[in-house]
Amino acid sequence: MELKCAIQTYNWGKHGMDSIVATLMKSANADFVVDEQKTYAELWMGIHENGASYLKDTDVSLQKYIQENTKVLSINKALSIQVHPNKEKAKELYELYPNIYKDPNHKPELAIALTPFEALCGFRPINEINDYLNNIPELLSVIGETNVRRLLQATDSMIGDALQQCFYSLMTCDSNEVTRQLKSLIDRLHNTDDSYRQWIKANLLKRLYADYPGDVGCFTIYLFNYVTMQPGEAIYIGPNIPHAYLSGDCIECMACSDNVIRAGLTPKPKDVPTLIQIMSFECESASAKKIQPFREDVFTEVFRPPVSDFAVAKITLPPGRPSHNLKLRSSASILLIVSGKAEISSKIFSRGSVLFIPANEAVEIKVLCGCHPMLMFQAFPNL
Repeated sequence: MELKCAIQTYNWGKHGMDSIVATLMKSANADFVVDEQKTYAELWMGIHENGASYLKDTDVSLQKYIQENTKVLSINKALSIQVHPNKEKAKELYELYPNIYKDPNHKPELAIALTPFEALCGFRPINEINDYLNNIPELLSVIGETNVRRLLQATDSMIGDALQQCFYSLMTCDSNEVTRQLKSLIDRLHNTDDSYRQWIKANLLKRLYADYPGDVGCFTIYLFNYVTMQPGEAIYIGPNIPHAYLSGDCIECMACSDNVIRAGLTPKPKDVPTLIQIMSFECESASAKKIQPFREDVFTEVFRPPVSDFAVAKITLPPGRPSHNLKLRSSASILLIVSGKAEISSKIFSRGSVLFIPANEAVEIKVLCGCHPMLMFQAFPNL
């Protein structure tokens, strides 16, 4: 059963046909007109009230059948650095501040790259953070020498508390001082050699500074892991983990929630006390943030994060494969065709088509264009 899905045109999205969101919508809907001046940021497949999906033939919503939300993101400039609370904290915040925190649910996220993808995710290994603190005087200035010295001298058991204090000082630093130190750092890059510029991530810093001048979030690239992914690689972002998507296209699946606490790269309000209270200050490598799929069959890889809310199968049918039977799922699911063309239940579907598959329904995919690989993603509860 084909779905009618919503799109979002946030200003961080890619323009016109440069956006995979726009091309997917155009491919599946002949009457969809792409405006090259408009930013197409997200394609929503799910039950969120701000962009719920409906069955095309009956206009019925999926509210009774699924709980997860699946999206395609097409990112031209960085999204805000943010943290999502766990279920217990989400419930508490919802009860205390229902006008700010709109629901009592957590919001774990899984992002699978469709194109080369960049993100910030979780705190770096402490030796990397200390290296930056020792060699970037502007970063030392906005965090404060006393706080930095405490972190540099901290024993393993004290690193979390010391890092928390450093991050709090960064988040509450006077905005004029942040602006001055960022400008000083940007100006100083002109007189440095290539190896230093690569180490200090000069290109990333200048990109963020151009999009968010004077924003304290620009300094967080020296505290958070800079994660790059190639198509098919994925990261899982659990509760309380600071993160920001920077560029690229991805499939994203998450629990249905709007709870966001922002930390930077945004003009929107930041709730620093709550942010500091719930944020995880665990230090891990960038590679630890990636989640590995397991192979369900020769054509299917399944990403199963450590939550029951959702899992995502990546299905790749090679050229020349005439048909494929989807694995029977005990719960309802959503299937997105990213590339290829097929007959399913006597109807023709192609790139951009989104289908709702009821629980325990057998689905045979008859490939109609077998000269190229067919790529699909299927989201369902992780039961």
